[in-house]
Amino acid sequence: MTDVVAAVFNTNGTNPWMDTGDNAWQLTTATFVGMQSIPGLMVFYGGIVKKKWAVNSAFMAFYAFAAVLVFWVCWGFQMSFGEQWAPFLGKPGAVSTLTIMGQLSQSFIPASKTLSNFPMSTMIYFQAVFAAISLILIAGAFLGRMNFRAWMIFVPLWLTLSYTTVCFSIWGGGWLWQMGVLDYSGGYVIHLSAGTAAYVGAWCIGPRLKQDREDFEPNNIPLAMVGAGLLWLGWNGFNGGDPFNAGPDAGVAVLNTNICTAVSLLTWMVLDIIFFKKPSIIGACQGMITGLVAITPGAGLVAGWGAICIGVASGSIPWISMNVVGKTKLFSHIDDTLGVFHTHAVAGFLGGILTGVFATVEGCAAFALTNPGGGIAGNWHQVALQFYGALYVIAVNLVMTPLILLTIGLVVPLRMSDADLLIGDAACHGEDAYAFYHDGAKEIDMARTASNVSIAGMKGTGMIVLGGSTDALVKGAVVA
Repeated sequence: MTDVVAAVFNTNGTNPWMDTGDNAWQLTTATFVGMQSIPGLMVFYGGIVKKKWAVNSAFMAFYAFAAVLVFWVCWGFQMSFGEQWAPFLGKPGAVSTLTIMGQLSQSFIPASKTLSNFPMSTMIYFQAVFAAISLILIAGAFLGRMNFRAWMIFVPLWLTLSYTTVCFSIWGGGWLWQMGVLDYSGGYVIHLSAGTAAYVGAWCIGPRLKQDREDFEPNNIPLAMVGAGLLWLGWNGFNGGDPFNAGPDAGVAVLNTNICTAVSLLTWMVLDIIFFKKPSIIGACQGMITGLVAITPGAGLVAGWGAICIGVASGSIPWISMNVVGKTKLFSHIDDTLGVFHTHAVAGFLGGILTGVFATVEGCAAFALTNPGGGIAGNWHQVALQFYGALYVIAVNLVMTPLILLTIGLVVPLRMSDADLLIGDAACHGEDAYAFYHDGAKEIDMARTASNVSIAGMKGTGMIVLGGSTDALVKGAVVA
């Protein structure tokens, strides 16, 4: 044990490899990314859905963040960044993530031979918040109808069977990393993966109620904007933390992230004005998100003018995907509640391919990569590599996500009952988002809700609704 301690600390208690600046930056960026989920996406989801789904939507994000952290330290981190077990997977285990000496030791990713000047505990947490936000993004397509118990099961299974596979292949030293596929901060590992899983998952679960699909007005746009702001500025940690040091490349990544996002937002807004005659703040949020997603795979690899080009593309191509292609019968058949496919799968794919075009030799070198840049540097082979990587990510999720959900469906229903869908949060959690009640008013309101469900359930029967706690409200009311 003395030898092990000596490998971590000098005799005077100092650490020979620790860079306190890098460690402070890495912990800060990890916190930024965590805040994108809680409270960022929690309040974004809670504000952008109908009032009756505000609690459930926020709770899906809240649960996923907590659950992923636990499963990540138990086996997820080692499967994503541990010793190679297969070309696409690390060896499962929790030795280095749960022992004190493992947490104190220098961060090292064995398959990619990546050594960082901060402790393993910092790396574990930094990667955990990326895994967590991936599941929370998927939830955006399932809002308004997924059974919460099914969601509780889905989170650890998708993390284990899908996320770790893609993560190790591209980031952990697996076969795509060895081929030279570029993904600076998760355009493929997180966004393309989550967007694909969200879309096929929405098909497996089934749609919301017809009236919810036709009328799903946000219940609190200012609250959603708070979440959008947290997402944008939190992305400084999302992309700024991936050099694993507080160096020049981190600054480049942060600046390019903000340039691309601003251009994308403005492009989306202009298209809204041209085609819909009015600027939409919800549309601007979509443009913001697509810009953040598209710059992610190349944030520290492209030049500023490249970030502008990517921003124009991310503000226009996903706009067409959502507002033109998404309205066709083929796409509208699948109920993707918040359009996660368009904002994350399309934008992530687009960003990955454009990274292959605009990656610079200098940017790759600053990120400690041997890739000779992208297409603009004469290396058009990089575009082909990016395409291969995207196909792999899509294929994994096209297979694993339906398999996971269909298996869960054998145990618990994937979709809530129509009766519960009519009520929303009160049926799922026994709570309301805006519960401003005086004494006794809550019971009256719940009785009114119950009576409305009864009326909806017996519509057309000609029956008289009587009995129970709803007598005073609907006694004698004939249902036509």
